[in-house]
Amino acid sequence: MTLNMKKNGTMNSNIQQTDKTQTLLPDLLFHDLGKGVLAFSTCRGGGVGIGPYSSFNINAYCGDSEEHIKRNRSLLLNFLKLDSEHLIMPHQTHGVTVAAIDAAYFEYNDEQRKACLEGVDALITNLRGVCIGVSTADCIPILCYDATCGIVAAIHAGWRSTVGRIVRSTIAQMQSIFGSQPANIRAVICPGISVDAFEVGDEVYENFAHHGFPMEQLAVRYPAKDGSGEKWHIDLWEANRLQLLESGVPSGQISCSGICTYTHSDKFFSARKLGIASGRIFNGILLSP
Repeated sequence: MTLNMKKNGTMNSNIQQTDKTQTLLPDLLFHDLGKGVLAFSTCRGGGVGIGPYSSFNINAYCGDSEEHIKRNRSLLLNFLKLDSEHLIMPHQTHGVTVAAIDAAYFEYNDEQRKACLEGVDALITNLRGVCIGVSTADCIPILCYDATCGIVAAIHAGWRSTVGRIVRSTIAQMQSIFGSQPANIRAVICPGISVDAFEVGDEVYENFAHHGFPMEQLAVRYPAKDGSGEKWHIDLWEANRLQLLESGVPSGQISCSGICTYTHSDKFFSARKLGIASGRIFNGILLSP
């Protein structure tokens, strides 16, 4: 696949003029994970959505117009030069289930494929020309690539999935199913909510502490947004980076976009800022054919 793109940068959502016709281009943030792979997060621009779905959303589970979802999905497929069945996104439920997309998946009918993707929060594959991805709007997306084995992963880590250590589970599945070695994996933590913006109740703090997370590294108290004293803030970026390290991924092969979706809700969807009835970022990864 040959694409004109900026690594770790955005592609403008300008209108491309071709033969006097106007074609929308999805606005994408690209992540550099090396040669042979395309990794990206969608931004809010370049689509047809309106209001809190403005303007590029392809997630069918957040209340957006079916017509707009279909159009935006088509725009992304055209850009990636893929047909619809090779763009795969699960129905996430903030759990820790990891699904492997293999050749057998494409032999299933639509109902069977839907069942395979139900309640799944991470995908892995070694198939070329297949874009897997997860949807987020403040939760933490992690994309992984093992160039040696030719394996990619897309992980959705909200706070519940983070507590459940979904990153460690995904790396373990990459090892057991495809023979990946963590030392060969490169990973990027894509745009998600920052510690400064992620205010939580005591029960969330206690959940992390109960499951053995190093709270002295992850948590800090700030004045509450509603003025009711202080509340805990938790660093989900760091909590998931630590899981990558614990799984054996070298520190130098882990990068973080450092982009807070809440702070930059003009550019990225943020459920905390825009409400649940709003669009979702699609974080995709694709092995070049």
